[in-house]
Amino acid sequence: MAEKRDYYEVLGVSKSATPEEIKKAYRKITKENHPDLHPGDKACEERFKEANEAYEVLSDEEKRKKYDQYGFAAFDPNAGFGAGGFGGFDFGDLGDIFGGFSDIFGSGFGGFGGSSRRANPNAPRKGSDTRATLNISFEEAAFGCEKEVTVPIIELCPDCSGSGCAEGTTPEVCPDCHGSGQKVTQQRTPFGMAQSVGQCSRCGGKGNIIHQPCKSCRGAGYIRKQHKINVKVPAGIDDGQAIPLRGKGNAGANGGPAGDIYISIIVRPHAVFEREGTSIYLAQDISYAEAVLGAEIEVPTLDGKVKLTIPEGTEPGAVFRLKNKGVPYLNGKGARGDQFITINITVPKRLNSNQKELLRKFAASMGPTDTLKGSGIFGKKK
Repeated sequence: MAEKRDYYEVLGVSKSATPEEIKKAYRKITKENHPDLHPGDKACEERFKEANEAYEVLSDEEKRKKYDQYGFAAFDPNAGFGAGGFGGFDFGDLGDIFGGFSDIFGSGFGGFGGSSRRANPNAPRKGSDTRATLNISFEEAAFGCEKEVTVPIIELCPDCSGSGCAEGTTPEVCPDCHGSGQKVTQQRTPFGMAQSVGQCSRCGGKGNIIHQPCKSCRGAGYIRKQHKINVKVPAGIDDGQAIPLRGKGNAGANGGPAGDIYISIIVRPHAVFEREGTSIYLAQDISYAEAVLGAEIEVPTLDGKVKLTIPEGTEPGAVFRLKNKGVPYLNGKGARGDQFITINITVPKRLNSNQKELLRKFAASMGPTDTLKGSGIFGKKK
């Protein structure tokens, strides 16, 4: 098996690259190696998949930080970091997630001139938010779709119902802080007695002591579990946007509400279309004869091929608009943008003798051309 390449190397960017630089590099690589443009080319297919994997990590701020710190191990379920897999998840970290099991709810209380009391460790608190990434096609982003996403969610331990205690036992109220999670200390100073409030060392700021912890959650009261969730992707969503699922995130503490889930959207580049907002752009090649004499051609759109009339004397760079053939407006109730078609004129490189003779006769029939005026099919000189 080939060695996994560094994600920054895959996209050809530096570790200090901005999100815009990362996105630009990703689009360039996937455009050049799109399977629709290289059917059957395994090398292009692998580069396309490799770029998608790299972008999924580097486009997410949290995942990028973990990758920068731990590398691929951050997403290895056996590595023990708790970033990608959960086999090595440290339930001691749940205190940082819910706050009630550590100091973080005490920060901001007890500044100069304010109250020195910390938040009640047993008060209800909302759960933290969690994120997942969803990779969809250009067409799925345009017209919407429904997808199943696997999301890691912290939930109450089913064996102890969140108490952290083994069956048949209950936690003891900490005798040192009497359930407050705080310890008041006094110290004599040259200016008199000074009082400070800190975390109770006996219960670790929890306010209670578990003597017989639940074996399933090791006393944390919570477990992390992967859930499959159906996500309705609205028509018109764009790359980098997120879908919020309210109240579906990590469980709250002490009966508090659950947090939210944010589904970050990654839109795979299209083989021929470019998108900007609700507008779609397409570069269309036509022949020299079609440009000069005019023609009726077929052009691709998101709705299938449509006929486009090319008028006589069409010049390179001419732009035609197809109304309502762009991307639907997000929550726009059916309204859509437009598609813009830029004309490229192909110049034949290999002509037979008969074709060359006909072209010479055509040139002779046109008479001398005043090149200083810059007129002709290539536009006026600027």
